[in-house]
Amino acid sequence: MTSEMAPYALTMLLAGIGIPTLAALNAALGQHLGNPIAAAVVLFCVALVLSLIVWAVTGAGSMGAVLSAPRHLLGGGAFVAFYVLTVTFIAPRFGVGNAVFFVLIGQLISAAAIDHFGLFGARLSPLTFTRATGITVMAVGVWITQRA
Repeated sequence: MTSEMAPYALTMLLAGIGIPTLAALNAALGQHLGNPIAAAVVLFCVALVLSLIVWAVTGAGSMGAVLSAPRHLLGGGAFVAFYVLTVTFIAPRFGVGNAVFFVLIGQLISAAAIDHFGLFGARLSPLTFTRATGITVMAVGVWITQRA
């Protein structure tokens, strides 16, 4: 990894720390509210407000560009909603660690496929034996951390 990539790696490490934290916080909010869907709505409202502030402050892009984007590119929002709704409902019943374990396995599989085929404009990175072995080792490592 080059020194220019280090800030990206650190930022994504922090994002990774945020995923189980989000799961635990929103699951607890869902229990407090007595409704995981209400907790998801609150999360999305907070996320929308913060995203709009960042968008306004940075001046990154225009609404016209959003409106002209191919509709399938907006599908990421559906995946975020699915993740938040399911983890908010499932984490209190299944455990945050168990829920995130399966999320991580899904991320490893889908990331490898997206990179291998260059889906959605991603940088092409073929799934070699070495990469597959590394992904398998990561998956086994995640599994080991969840064994009782």
